Amino acid sequence: MINSHLSTTIKTVALSAIVLLASCNQKKETVKTTAESEPKETTNVLLEEWTGSFGGTPAFDKMNVTDIKPALEKGMELNLKEIDEIANNAEAPTFENTIVAMERAGAELDRIFTYYGILSSNMSSPEFRDVQKEMAPKLSEFSSKISQNEKLFKRIKTVYDNAQKTPLEADQQRVVELTYKSFAMNGAELDEEKKKRYAAINKELSELYTNFSNNVLEDEEGYVTYLTKDQLSGLSEPLIKAYAKAATDRDQDGKYAITNTRSSMDPFLTYSDERAIREKVWRNYYSRGDNGDDKDNNENIAKILKLRKERVGLLGHDNYADWRLQNRMAKNPDNAMKLMNAVWPAAIARVKEEVTDMQAVADANGDKITIEPWDYRYYAEKVRKKKYDLDSDEVKQYLQLDKLREAMFFVAGELFNYKFTPIEEGKVPVFHEDVKVWEVNDKTSGEHIGLWYLDPFARPGKRSGAWATTYRSHTTFDGKKNVLASNNSNFVKPAPGEAVLVSWDDATTFFHEFGHALHFFASEVRYPTLNGGVRDYTEFQSQLLERWLSTDKVIDNYLVHYKTGEAIPKTLVDKIKKAATFNQGFATTEYLASALMDMRFHLADPTNIDVDKFEQETLTELNMPKELVMRHRTPHFGHVFSGEGYATAYYGYMWADVLTSDAAEAFAEAPGGFYDKEVAAKLVKYLFAPRNAMDPAEAYRKFRGRDAKIEALMRDRGFPVPKS
Repeated sequence: MINSHLSTTIKTVALSAIVLLASCNQKKETVKTTAESEPKETTNVLLEEWTGSFGGTPAFDKMNVTDIKPALEKGMELNLKEIDEIANNAEAPTFENTIVAMERAGAELDRIFTYYGILSSNMSSPEFRDVQKEMAPKLSEFSSKISQNEKLFKRIKTVYDNAQKTPLEADQQRVVELTYKSFAMNGAELDEEKKKRYAAINKELSELYTNFSNNVLEDEEGYVTYLTKDQLSGLSEPLIKAYAKAATDRDQDGKYAITNTRSSMDPFLTYSDERAIREKVWRNYYSRGDNGDDKDNNENIAKILKLRKERVGLLGHDNYADWRLQNRMAKNPDNAMKLMNAVWPAAIARVKEEVTDMQAVADANGDKITIEPWDYRYYAEKVRKKKYDLDSDEVKQYLQLDKLREAMFFVAGELFNYKFTPIEEGKVPVFHEDVKVWEVNDKTSGEHIGLWYLDPFARPGKRSGAWATTYRSHTTFDGKKNVLASNNSNFVKPAPGEAVLVSWDDATTFFHEFGHALHFFASEVRYPTLNGGVRDYTEFQSQLLERWLSTDKVIDNYLVHYKTGEAIPKTLVDKIKKAATFNQGFATTEYLASALMDMRFHLADPTNIDVDKFEQETLTELNMPKELVMRHRTPHFGHVFSGEGYATAYYGYMWADVLTSDAAEAFAEAPGGFYDKEVAAKLVKYLFAPRNAMDPAEAYRKFRGRDAKIEALMRDRGFPVPKS
């Protein structure tokens, strides 16, 4: 998942980016604050240019929550002044005095948003959440002042119209088109009355997104399941130690804590023999935001859906999905639904087979149960052992986090010619002691490319899941800028001296997010706007990088036993590869259910909508297997309802996976396999370096020589391949 730093155009126009920053409210953490009154503007570190080595880096060690509000207010003031100067320029509109000037504007606000993102996603606190609630509507109003600036849009349109007659250089033409269409999509051409309503809707939505996100995080924070020593059956020693540490961190020495996050819940549901406790942990997790209390999100969702439909109605669109997908690869909801509906029947058919296998194991064990959602992971693991003699816990012994990081560096070196060198502690400011930093250089020339920050562990105050972000992106239009990129995970922190062991799925996610970072580092664009992306394409590069985890060079050199240091046995590797499509029914169905629900909600009439009822009825219509649930149930579907980044775009992971499977076959067919130099060079040149400077479909055709085909995806998942 991308939580990318904002380019000027995105920052000042697209509501989704503003509300994402305004609503990433996270769990409780003690963050450095001061009791004094708000600091003077001249001493507000958030406004200051970054100093130090590596082109200057964020002063994470000096940020205070009390600085956020005055910094944002000053940053918005300065940015609006810059925008007014551009809009009121007496000279005729040109690419340089209008578009480039906009690309250059907002430097102070960009820096502030970097700190804002850390305090919301990595180091949240009650004090910060109060600031978020206050600033969310102000940020929305600020965005509207720019997107609805008539003089500014008139200049943009003039440059756009002129470029249609006399095209600019390719990347300049792309910037002009993206800027113009972004303004047009966000109401720049509406009359005054509609503009006022449009801005009012945005303001109300920003508050709802903040409330939604806060509610989910409160439920993640408020539900912890504590175990005693007699309730640990089935759990591995490293996992038990991690749960013990989680309890100790919560002043519950002698107990074992299952927190209400995926990284804690998932392994417990997979290995614990305690069925009643599995059910409790499952219900806690999947009922987040849906408990009928003051943290319930159903009313928030209903309001969000109504306001989104009303807002796009002002622009002449029948529904939110039609408006949102016009600048995606899918182009319209029908194309997105066509892809999902092509895969869905095969996915649920596979679930039926998986449940039959699991029920047989349960019956053979004399368990006298019918498979329920809290049983799926547990019995799937038993089926895996029976069918493939493959024990996931055994595999984990060879998946050490540090070794996986080294493997990722190796892959980056082979494909991108990058070298990662650890930065001495204290040389670059960080926001938490867990964060480590590496310098990225070209292996051949030694050229400095940027810094990579890694924040690997879960903690209170940090949002759940995994994501990648940038603190500074590559551009050259105003002097070459290096990249400051970050990967953020929520691995369970081990007891002191213990190795961090992760599942194969978590290792895959680690590679996935690193793929986003490599996409940031590989950028060769001139202008900030071109570092953005098309949502159903931006997951492609990261999903593709997942494939290198299972290459022989990674397996043979980096998967070693955490105690003995011995390489993973070939027999175990063979089992892993043989079981590659195992449980794809579960994995595909839980994801696709969420993606289909996202689209269905935004195609429906939201008048008097009952969110829970709509979810239930839609899943029934889809023949959703009762033995599992959506990966993200609606009341905590933060991708879609804590902002707009993935709204009607969650299908994009599947769209990107079609590209991924097809591109992976290009490597598999090459003489050098996944390390073929010629294919790797094309990968970097066409799929990574251009970012959004080239139309994604055109870029893929340049790489592959044709459009991607769905057949490769179906083969990858072990599903029947549709006839041509």
